[in-house]
Amino acid sequence: MRIGLLTEGGYPYATGEARLWCDRLVRGLPQHEFELYALSRSADQERARIPLPEHVTHVRTAPLWAPADDGRTYSRRERRRFADCFKELVHGICAGAPDPFAAGLYGLAGLAREQGGLCAALRSESAVRALEAACRAPGASRTVQAAHVADLLEFVDELERMLRPVSLDWYEEDARGEGLGAVDVCHAAAGGVAALPGLLAKRFFGVPLLVTEYGVQLRAHYLSQLGAGRGEEPRPAVRALLAAFHLRLATEIYARADFLTPGNAHARRWQERCGATRDRLRTVYPGMEADRFATVGESADRGDPDTLVWVGRAEPAKDLIALLHAFAEVRRAEPRARLRIFATAADPGYLADCRSLAAQLFPDEAADSVTVGENPVAFEEIGGPEAPSAAEAYGAGRVVVLSSVIEGFPLTLAEAMLCGRATVSTDVGAVCEVIGGTGLVVPPRNPRALAEACLSLLGDAERAERLGAAARARALELFTVEQNVAAFQEIYLRLLAKGSQRPDGGGIPFARPPEARVPGHWTSPTWAKPAPDPTSEAAV
Repeated sequence: MRIGLLTEGGYPYATGEARLWCDRLVRGLPQHEFELYALSRSADQERARIPLPEHVTHVRTAPLWAPADDGRTYSRRERRRFADCFKELVHGICAGAPDPFAAGLYGLAGLAREQGGLCAALRSESAVRALEAACRAPGASRTVQAAHVADLLEFVDELERMLRPVSLDWYEEDARGEGLGAVDVCHAAAGGVAALPGLLAKRFFGVPLLVTEYGVQLRAHYLSQLGAGRGEEPRPAVRALLAAFHLRLATEIYARADFLTPGNAHARRWQERCGATRDRLRTVYPGMEADRFATVGESADRGDPDTLVWVGRAEPAKDLIALLHAFAEVRRAEPRARLRIFATAADPGYLADCRSLAAQLFPDEAADSVTVGENPVAFEEIGGPEAPSAAEAYGAGRVVVLSSVIEGFPLTLAEAMLCGRATVSTDVGAVCEVIGGTGLVVPPRNPRALAEACLSLLGDAERAERLGAAARARALELFTVEQNVAAFQEIYLRLLAKGSQRPDGGGIPFARPPEARVPGHWTSPTWAKPAPDPTSEAAV
């Protein structure tokens, strides 16, 4: 089977989202051919790629970060056709109408397929005027109606970037038999722009589309528009237009995809609210390498009984401030308690604030006048001499804490469960679904409740060990690479057996035999060459 894997800002690059699970999926299914179609987000990302297995037969990439101008100009008839399609698209965005949005999107895709890229047209004055008319039309929100020229120009620029996959040459089957139009299944590793090429391959070639979302792209966009950590917040009109575009695109993807695999019930609820039907939904949890945590998880050593451990990215969404205040209460009740914070990555400003708060709450303490003082809160990095691996970081204490106020699928929580550690978590995202009764859950932004839960486990070693064992058993059942790969193998076969809407195959599975295409460069073997003429000079 040929799988067209679609990514944005991740695999096969060394950094970015969905990189690890895509690599595990591809390596776990060596019996299939994979073709990668990757959209990159920065020049730095493009410089580093991870090694790919041999059954990845083809890789195509396209930048979303670089200015694009193919120099293509349209004739008068083509400009009129573009204007009609673009008017429908922006009307659907501004008025919240799904049908005009879809008609405009596919109309623009058809124009790009026949006549070339849309870059110049999308940045033209006619596009800005059409957008302005749609913003002023009845049905548009007050925020959108108040858009200024600068807002319109900024949104058109963003729209050209997000619609860049429409103009790519990824779709038509080339002389080597490569292209999204020739694969058996398109698998988008995320929603949003990453799934747009698969949406077009389904529209024009009938290729089945599978969309996996471990973090809902629409939700991620909403969170990114809050302006946290930025020098200035986005303009209100631009923010409203971008949100409307992403909502309309998500709705169209969920409506047209043959199958959707959310990574948890939290993501599934988002998809259902945006129009996905339950008969096309199946929750597939992320696959994790359980062997990395086996040594710690199966060890009789349950870690330091007085130590709490936190692992993750140090950023405002993780609410380390609340954790430090909670630990202050823990420390008053249990003077021997310690907190070890392992930051896998960090927002430098936020991490500096956390260090400053820890220094204020917990001045360096010394047993006597000649002993060097020590702070009970330690900020560390995984890879140091005391915690050379993530597993050893989790194993450093009896209890692992998650204090987030925003969370999708909590990977660090699942890793702690594989290590057999009792956990205390805030009730956000998919935390309750992942924990499943094997840990303590408290409300977010409540340091007192967090402190009480931590104290209850620090003071009851038997309960903490019992919860840790149950957590490891649950993680091994639900969150391993093996169950993830097996689930996608089954879904691939299901989509193929269902049949496509290809014009050449008539929806019949395996209508196009595998020997119709030989991957790689074909060279006839020596035994297949005709024998030389014995009367010729070459034979003498």
